[in-house]
Amino acid sequence: MTRNITVIGGGLAGLTAAIACAENGSTVTLHEAHRTLGGRARSTTAPYVANDGPHVLYSDGEPFRWLARRGLVRPFTRPDLRALARARFRHHDRLHGLPPAGLRRMLVRRRLSAPVDRDFAGWAEHRFGAEAASTAAGLAGILTYREAGQLSAAFVWERILRATAPRWPAVRYLTSGWGAMIGRMAEHARTLGVRIEVGSRVDHLPPGPVIVATSLDAARTLLADESLRWDSGHAALLDLGLRSGRDDLFLLSDLDAGGFLERHSAVDPTLAPAGHTIVQAQMPMRAGESLSDAVHRLERLADLGLPGWRDRLVWRREAAARHRTGAVDLPGHTWHDRPTIDRGDGVWLIGDSVAAPGLLAEVSITSALTAARSTAQRHALPLSR
Repeated sequence: MTRNITVIGGGLAGLTAAIACAENGSTVTLHEAHRTLGGRARSTTAPYVANDGPHVLYSDGEPFRWLARRGLVRPFTRPDLRALARARFRHHDRLHGLPPAGLRRMLVRRRLSAPVDRDFAGWAEHRFGAEAASTAAGLAGILTYREAGQLSAAFVWERILRATAPRWPAVRYLTSGWGAMIGRMAEHARTLGVRIEVGSRVDHLPPGPVIVATSLDAARTLLADESLRWDSGHAALLDLGLRSGRDDLFLLSDLDAGGFLERHSAVDPTLAPAGHTIVQAQMPMRAGESLSDAVHRLERLADLGLPGWRDRLVWRREAAARHRTGAVDLPGHTWHDRPTIDRGDGVWLIGDSVAAPGLLAEVSITSALTAARSTAQRHALPLSR
């Protein structure tokens, strides 16, 4: 039997849930409080197209395959040898073409398991030494949006291994930014009959079944549930639109402080005007650090990777990302301990901070598919793949 399902939130998770529920035979209405869809998957408009932080998808996971089967990720690009040759590591404030030897020795121990109940810094130092532990934590900054040494060793180690798998890079850059994919998802949802209402704020929980696809802060208020809390990242974001420079790097991984700088237009020229480039950078913020101080550290990273960038600056955007960069697990916790998806009484909670596995945005997609499957099973509807 057909069920009417309400989805609250029109970001990546909400649109995924709406599509999956519609494919399962439900009638779906999606409410988005903002005038535009996308949430953290929004992109700025041309001429400089920047995501809300450096965004990529990993093609080796089921979330990517689910999107690809529906034609929602193409066109995309991937780094070629020319781009990878312009990648560097910052170590002891100098640039290197390879990570230090201690980190390389660490990364070949791929069968090694890390404990859940120890922090990454302590475990890695015990196994590999202080130097390798410090650089590994710096490498993980891009994956956690915070100082990784404080987090569960298992959480950080799993992400490092995934991002450094010894194969041709699985990262995919969505052509024209993530906003383009959001547009395709919205169009696909509408063709399935999903009713999308933007500028539609939901202040009271409607009759179920309801899928809540908001931040935990918003869900806590909507569901009147103070338990909906989990740790997330805290990072400074800096986006730069520049006139192109011959010596600009493609990416720079800051092993000293966990920062990251990536010139997205090196793999997708549509993101900036001809003769220009778009750079996105992030830096985990220290306890008590101001945004201006963290941005100053990012500017120092730009000094290393983009010589003379200040004289070529055309467009700039900076922001602090706090509690909106996905779940991170502290020692003693795993994704199983995060807020549950099925809240009972016909309510499901999805997003990047709930009890679902995956890397960054994958948590949103996985949780959305889990909720859609649960609603279908509860009401004996056919399941989509």
